[in-house]
Amino acid sequence: MEKRSGLLLPPPPVQSLSRMISQVFILSSKGDHLIYKDFRGEAGSDVVSIFYEKVTALTGDQPPVVMSHKDLHFVHVRQGGLYWVATTTADSSPFTIIEFLNRLTALVKDYCGCLSEKSVQMNFALIYELLDEVVDYGYIQTMSSDVLKNFIQTEAVSSRPFSLFDLSNVGLFGAETQQSKVAPSSAATRPIQSSREQGGKSEIFVDVIERMTVVIGSNGVLMKADVEGEIRVKCYMPSCSEMRIGLNEEFSIGKSQLRGYGAAVRVDECSFHQAVRLDEFDSHRILRLCPSQGEQTVMQYQLSDDLPSAPPFRLFPTVERDSGGRLLMYLKLRCDLPPKSAAINVCATIPVPKGSVSLSQELSSPDQSAELKLQSRAVDWQIPRFPGGTQLSALFKLEVPGLSSASMLEVGPVALSFELPKLTVTGLQIRFLRLSPVQPGPSQRWVRYVTHSDSYTIRI
Repeated sequence: MEKRSGLLLPPPPVQSLSRMISQVFILSSKGDHLIYKDFRGEAGSDVVSIFYEKVTALTGDQPPVVMSHKDLHFVHVRQGGLYWVATTTADSSPFTIIEFLNRLTALVKDYCGCLSEKSVQMNFALIYELLDEVVDYGYIQTMSSDVLKNFIQTEAVSSRPFSLFDLSNVGLFGAETQQSKVAPSSAATRPIQSSREQGGKSEIFVDVIERMTVVIGSNGVLMKADVEGEIRVKCYMPSCSEMRIGLNEEFSIGKSQLRGYGAAVRVDECSFHQAVRLDEFDSHRILRLCPSQGEQTVMQYQLSDDLPSAPPFRLFPTVERDSGGRLLMYLKLRCDLPPKSAAINVCATIPVPKGSVSLSQELSSPDQSAELKLQSRAVDWQIPRFPGGTQLSALFKLEVPGLSSASMLEVGPVALSFELPKLTVTGLQIRFLRLSPVQPGPSQRWVRYVTHSDSYTIRI
């Protein structure tokens, strides 16, 4: 009960705690109206244009999640390059609406296969049907795919045909476990109701995804290193009584809990989905759960300032001015991954002085490319594939009128973005993936590991 000025008041009605949602709409990055649903008729359809004008008028890459216009509040998230927006006229908790929008994007991804402008356009009828079941007169009803599958009748339209022949060396499920079969990364981006189209195929995909945040000083010393990871399961089985996921036996949480005889796999913090049973976790490092159809994150973990191995990249820069007044940047980038590993989609973004007008370049291999972005005042150095244990170099010559010693200080820091397939920085591995009881008919279980750069900064 709530206490005000010494008086005990009865708790507010339940409905006032979960305030109403007036509208939900989805916009493309260009402001095109893809989905619009008005639940209460409290505001006109011009709010879509008002929202897009407000969000594009803001400076910076990260606009505020919550904005207001008169008595109307906009709450939005960005997923799949789209704006997912809910409006309310009440004093609702923004965290409740943000959680609703995040769960809505997860539902749409489960039912449509992927989140993209094309996918939303092709499945607009399905998304409207989902909204009708999820929200009733502005009140949230259910966000469970297990409940919704009994009511959703519209079949999803795939934005691209699924084919096992679409195999690339990037993000293959099963490739790092030396299985005789592999599946492409697109295999886990089909709708959960596509079992009939797939010939009744029952599959479970497990992703171990890690994101790195690294800061390296100009002297090469590692100043900050954080890793955030998650184990994500996507289930395409109509019924699965229990799944058991075995992690490294040497997996430990915190510095005082080192265990096992092999190389320790340690994290600082760990949290689990509410459906995960942990009765075998302490003794055998086994997660038990009954997965529902669709995607869910079963475990999240974090490691701070204590990487088990060296950072994957080191940069050796030289910045000077030549006799003709041009700015010279000579960069040597070394990949410290194991020789059998490789980074892909590597991009180094180097801020350059104001007034830079042109760029000439000398790159150490023909598959590299570089471009001067005048609007962002940076040079983008693209490397499609970077094998471990190798080194690449680039010489950039910039024409900068009125180049001075002060303007040369505007060079850097360098921001790296990359993807490391078949690799986890922490060393976390899936020992086994078992279903019980054994599923009738053929079933496939796939595991994939990938590490992304969240923020990888090297000071010059």
